[in-house]
Amino acid sequence: MEGNEQQEQASTEVRERVRASFDRQGLMAHLGARLTRIAPGVVHIVLPARPEVTQQHGYFHAGATSSVADSAGGYAAFTLFPENTEVLTVEYKINLLAPALGNHLEAVGTVLKAGRTLTVCQLEVFAAQDDGTRKLVANGQQTLIRVNRTER
Repeated sequence: MEGNEQQEQASTEVRERVRASFDRQGLMAHLGARLTRIAPGVVHIVLPARPEVTQQHGYFHAGATSSVADSAGGYAAFTLFPENTEVLTVEYKINLLAPALGNHLEAVGTVLKAGRTLTVCQLEVFAAQDDGTRKLVANGQQTLIRVNRTER
């Protein structure tokens, strides 16, 4: 990240809307994931290492890796959507680049192109150690759709 991009934050209203939506996601709560950055068009989600999110060799499971990547991209897009709208994933592709081993994963969703209806995001997932070292273990691209909020 360059310059003050690291410091940029979404407005209080957008951060509250993203956090409220994230808190309603049963899967993210089940996995133990948490939001760590909400900026215009960028969201970071951290997933701590636990036996419940690993596969048989002790690496983070591809399903957990993909899930946090999908949510990071979705919420990155959501930061740019107007009030009274929701976000849904239309499709995503993810490449698993290396075994994901670390103290936690950090999924980064970044908007590449925001449209009136469809938004395209870049997805990156890093395996991170407590000493701050990070390794890119997955990357992908995602298309999301903006829909008007419906009452349920």
